[in-house]
Amino acid sequence: MKKSTITIDVQMDENRVPDSIHWKATESTADNAQKAKAMMVSFWDSADKAALRIDLWTKDMMIDEMADFFYQTLMTMADTYGRATKYADQVTEMKTFAKEFYKKFQAKQLEENKAG
Repeated sequence: MKKSTITIDVQMDENRVPDSIHWKATESTADNAQKAKAMMVSFWDSADKAALRIDLWTKDMMIDEMADFFYQTLMTMADTYGRATKYADQVTEMKTFAKEFYKKFQAKQLEENKAG
């Protein structure tokens, strides 16, 4: 059986706020650890029927980057759910929600830029 390892290194400041996130995977073609400003990792605990999550972002993650990250994550989650279930109607609903979420973010940004 083949084994793959993913290593995540998080450097934190004195208040335990992430300064940097780097990750490396044995199956990656990259030679060096890759930098990231945010991460979301979820594990399914079938015994407790609960999702266990690690959500981290660095202090230099901008709000527009967070919105992009969530939009892309929601779209990817919809695709994953579709491959697992074949429920195209729910995939469409999830993607519609993601698009509306992103449009609302953009409108909020325009409103704040006009006010500021």
